[in-house]
Amino acid sequence: MATNNKQLSVLVSSTFAFTICFAIWMMFAVLGVPLKTQLGLNETEFGLLAAMPVLTGSLVRVPLGIWTDRYGGRVVFFWLMVVCVVPIYLLAYATEFWHFLVLSLFVGLAGGSFSVGTPYVARWYEQERRGLAMGVFGAGNSGSALTKFVAPAIIAAYGWQMLPKVYAVAMLATALIFWVFSYTDRSHQPEKVTLAEQIKVLKDPRVWRYCQYYSVVFGGYVGLALWMTKYYVSEYGFDLQLAALLAACFSLPGGVLRAIGGWISDKYGAYKVTWAVMWVCWVCFFLLSYPQTSMIIKTVGGDVAVHIGLSPWFFTALMFIVGIAVAIGKASVFKFIGDDFTDNIGAVSGVVGLAGGLAGFVLPIMFGALVDLTGVRSSSFMLMYGTVCVSLIWMHFSFKPQRKALAIEA
Repeated sequence: MATNNKQLSVLVSSTFAFTICFAIWMMFAVLGVPLKTQLGLNETEFGLLAAMPVLTGSLVRVPLGIWTDRYGGRVVFFWLMVVCVVPIYLLAYATEFWHFLVLSLFVGLAGGSFSVGTPYVARWYEQERRGLAMGVFGAGNSGSALTKFVAPAIIAAYGWQMLPKVYAVAMLATALIFWVFSYTDRSHQPEKVTLAEQIKVLKDPRVWRYCQYYSVVFGGYVGLALWMTKYYVSEYGFDLQLAALLAACFSLPGGVLRAIGGWISDKYGAYKVTWAVMWVCWVCFFLLSYPQTSMIIKTVGGDVAVHIGLSPWFFTALMFIVGIAVAIGKASVFKFIGDDFTDNIGAVSGVVGLAGGLAGFVLPIMFGALVDLTGVRSSSFMLMYGTVCVSLIWMHFSFKPQRKALAIEA
């Protein structure tokens, strides 16, 4: 088979596998809603349940990235999916809150697939096409939207216990399909690279800079994707199916358009694209932060009642814009990595993915805690607005020397 055909087969099979893994990783965004009622959870407990898979999916990204550099992405990806099948299936038989927390930790291993697939796919493509290839693979984030389309229908028809069973079968089938249509090229694996040499690259300050960017664009995406279905139910009183459908208006572009983000980053450069993404998020989160507000205005003609707040449709439109922005931002951050760390993509993408995943774990818990403390549901967006403010300031000063150097050369 020609190299180009192998490239395409690897890209398609890896993207498909990552989509299913991500759908399963995000399953508690929908599954958690009926469980919240059944188990009598408060907002913080719901946030913990929804975010628990994200914790392990984040922590395993560094070792998985290193193993991918050493042993090859095909083998690591396949066995990662196989290992997840049993804990996914056992969720159907859980009855207590702690049962779900423990099993979700093992289900969360599926989220580590990103740091396996990214270097695996990247090494099949030359540098000028690498951003687009990683962007296409990263479009597997749309698995979050897939869950929001599929899971409510399964729960409504057969009960929530059926969802883990369906997902376990889907994961096993996906692992087999991936194995059949993917390939191994030994020349893509670094030779005689020790663990110490791989970890040494993490001393580079650029790695931590990219961690910070990714914690906003990916961590924010994961946190909001887990939170949005319940937000629509609580804030606007929608049923589960409509809430999940509207939440998908954020999740779907946040995943699918990552491929376009890779192409834009190849064309305009990672810095310009990431900078623009942060500003778009800053504006949107500012508007989303405003809570539903009623006030009485004293006028010469008497009291006038005024209500200020986002309608569900305007809210959804803003979330759609944020979804587009973070999709492009996720690709632009990994364009940085692909350009700067060609020989250590696995290790670096693992650390950066860890930072983004940990942010995705912490945010839903903080969203719930803020609601419990303040009673204001839009406080979650106030938090996101603050993180973007910090990111813009940090990015400005991080790249200030480079901008001055370019200005002098011009």
